[in-house]
Amino acid sequence: MKEKASPQSTYALGHSEQELERLSRQAQAFEPFTRQLLQEAGIATAMNVLDVGCGSGDVAFLAADLVGPTGEVIGADRAAAAVQRATARAEARNLRHVKFLEGDPAEMQFDRPFDAVVGRLVLMYYPDPVNTVRRLASHVREGGLVIFQEFDMANFRSLPRVPIFERHADWIKQTFSATGARTQLGLEMYSVFVAAGLPGPTMRMDAIVGGGPECPAYELVSDVTGSLLPAMEKLNIATATEVDVSSLAQRLRDEVVAAKGVALSPALIGSWSRKSR
Repeated sequence: MKEKASPQSTYALGHSEQELERLSRQAQAFEPFTRQLLQEAGIATAMNVLDVGCGSGDVAFLAADLVGPTGEVIGADRAAAAVQRATARAEARNLRHVKFLEGDPAEMQFDRPFDAVVGRLVLMYYPDPVNTVRRLASHVREGGLVIFQEFDMANFRSLPRVPIFERHADWIKQTFSATGARTQLGLEMYSVFVAAGLPGPTMRMDAIVGGGPECPAYELVSDVTGSLLPAMEKLNIATATEVDVSSLAQRLRDEVVAAKGVALSPALIGSWSRKSR
């Protein structure tokens, strides 16, 4: 297996232990949406699946649950820390049909084609999503599945508009955009699939929305802000004092609840298509 470096945007969230733990907390919130996407797209027993940008392994574990022990899941990530954490989690779960590799799967070569390639919140960090999808689709057998779930941050907001939520949502979007991430790639995925030579995908949209003190959006915003804070300061978008991440989740909660409002996460746009025979 050979792998060569490929250019990507700056991954502003980093790969610290704190960030990898954040990814797992985020994965718990998004798990129902991703599970529904994979099931609706056709991930099933005995398939072999490639998970792109596996992070801490959560999407790979979802796929492993769907394909069962007669299937196989390979997760790949450019960050050694992510691969190490995902591998340790797989071993702790005794998942022998899941393994993780360090590298960019768009540049790797594999011994055999996959039944499906999947990814969540990964294409938004590639400078050329079309070429990336084309390369990843080359790993998929004819008739196999290509499945991605990407953000559309346009409706990441509160209603009524709560100043603290709107300010931090804007800082998050500014930081992602300034570091090269595509904050509305989810809605671009139809044209990305077609330009990559795939049939136009079926698409679905999911989001976390809710009011009251139990809504998970407050912690999600606080967690992302904490991971992005070094980049925010470097880019002069916000300072640690302005953010005050230690009390951020509670302040978000207090203001949304006081306004009798709702908080809306970025939309997760799922797209899937079968590689033409």
